[in-house]
Amino acid sequence: MTGPAKADPARADRPAGAGHVVGAHGPDASDERVGGGRAAATGTMRTRGHDRAVAGIRAMVAGRVPHAVLISGPAGIGKTTLALDLAAGLLCDDPDPLARPCRACRGCRLVERGRHPDVHRLAPSGPGDQIRIGTRDRPEDGTVRRLASDLVLMSVEGGARVAIIERADRLTDDAQTALLKTLEEPPAGVTIVLCADDEDRLLPTVRSRAARIRLGPVAVREIELILGDAGLAEPPLAARLARIAAGRPGAARMLARAPEALAARDEIARSLLDLLAAGPAQRLAAVRDLTARATDLARALDRAALAVDDPDGGVGGEPAKRGRAKGKGAAGKAATATQAGSSAPAAAPGEDDDGSDDGDAVDEPGAGKTSVPAAERRRAATVVVALWRELARDLLLVALGEERQVRDPGLLDDLREAASSLGPTADQSPATGRTASSGSAVGPGSAAAPGAHGLGRFLGQLDAAGELLEANVRPELVLDTLLLHWPRAAAR
Repeated sequence: MTGPAKADPARADRPAGAGHVVGAHGPDASDERVGGGRAAATGTMRTRGHDRAVAGIRAMVAGRVPHAVLISGPAGIGKTTLALDLAAGLLCDDPDPLARPCRACRGCRLVERGRHPDVHRLAPSGPGDQIRIGTRDRPEDGTVRRLASDLVLMSVEGGARVAIIERADRLTDDAQTALLKTLEEPPAGVTIVLCADDEDRLLPTVRSRAARIRLGPVAVREIELILGDAGLAEPPLAARLARIAAGRPGAARMLARAPEALAARDEIARSLLDLLAAGPAQRLAAVRDLTARATDLARALDRAALAVDDPDGGVGGEPAKRGRAKGKGAAGKAATATQAGSSAPAAAPGEDDDGSDDGDAVDEPGAGKTSVPAAERRRAATVVVALWRELARDLLLVALGEERQVRDPGLLDDLREAASSLGPTADQSPATGRTASSGSAVGPGSAAAPGAHGLGRFLGQLDAAGELLEANVRPELVLDTLLLHWPRAAAR
C-alpha cells in the first residue's frame, strides 16, 4: 500500500520568488479550481486577519517554495503563526497540495505540538537577547552556526525541512553574515523563514535573498472575533483589548491571558495622568513606583507567554505550541511587555548590544541589599515609555476633540478630566515654568485645544527616549527627564 505523498525535497532547487513581496498583492490560491469546475480543497491555516498573506503562503505550499521567506511586521502581528502555517503546509502528508495543511496527518500534528524533528527553531537568548553566530568548531545550541550544521543533515521524516528564525532582527552582524552563506547555498529541501519586527535591521544582502511578506494591522472587529472564538474575553473586554492592541492580535491575546498585566497597565496610565498636576519633586519621586509596576506588568506577560508557549502571540483558533525542535534556541522575553503593552514596535531589549550588563544596580525599597539588575531596569523603562506614548497620544486626541480615535476607551473618563486640566500653561516646563515656542499647528482644532502643542512636542520626546534606551542610556535618567517635561496642568 502506498503511503501519503511527502513534501518533495527537490523543491529546494527553487529560486523563484526570492526578493518578491507577497501579502499585500499575493495571489488568492483559495480561488483556484480543479477539474470539472469543482472548487479545490483548501488547507487549514491558523493565521487570521491576513488574507492576502495567507493566499501567498498557500501558493508557496501548492507550487514552488522560495528557499527563504522574510515575514516582517510589528511584534504580536502574527509572524510566527504564519511561519508555522507554512511549515505545516510543507510538511503535511496530504497528497493534494491544495489541501495542505490538513491538520490531521502525522506531519501536521507534530508541527502543531512543536515536536516535528524537521522544524528547527531559533530565537534570541542570553543576556543581550540576541541571536549569536556561535563558535566555529563546536557551535552552541541557539546559534546560527549550530542551525547551519543541523540543516546539512538528512531529513528525519524524509521530506522537507523548515527553519524558523524568530525576531531575526536580533541577529548580530556576524550571525547575519554566517547566515548569508546558508541563504546563498541552501541545502536541498530546506526553507528558511525569518520573522522580523524591524526588517531594516537586517543586512540588505540578507533581505534581498528572501521572498518578503509584510503583515499589516488586523481590523479591530477581527481581533474581537479571534478573542471570542478562543474563549479569552467577553465581548466588552474583547472590544477594549482589540483597540488597545492596535491591529496586533498577539498583543490582544497576551493581555487577555494576563488580567493582572492589564490592571498594572491601567495603574501606570492613571499614575501618569495624576502627575500632570504634580510638581517636580513629586514627579521624580514617582519613578520607583512606575518602574515597579512596569516590572509587574512584564512578569505577568512573561507568565502568560510561558503558559501559551507561543512568543509571537499566535492569531489562529489554537495557539501554536513550541516544542524542543532541533536547533531551536530559547525565546527571549524582553520584547513581550512591549508587544502587549503598546502599539509601537518593540524597542530593543534592555541590554547592551554586546550582551554585557552596565554593572549598575538599584536597591529596591524594603528589599535590604537586593538590587535590580540593569537589564530589568531598562526593560521596565522601555515598558513605561511605550505605555506613555499610547497615553500621550490618546490625551492629545481628547484635547483635540477626536475622542472616537482614542485607543483605550477604558481610560476615556480619566483622559477627559486630564485634558480639561491642560490650560495654556500646559506648554510650560514643570522644572522651569517657562513657556516653550508653540511651533507649527498640531492639527484640526488645535487653536481651541490648550496644551495640544505641548503634548505634540512631548510625543516627539517619547520617541527620542526610546532611542536613548536602545543606546543604553541610564533608564532612570531617561524617565526623570520625561517626567520633568510632562505637560503641567493649569493652576486652578
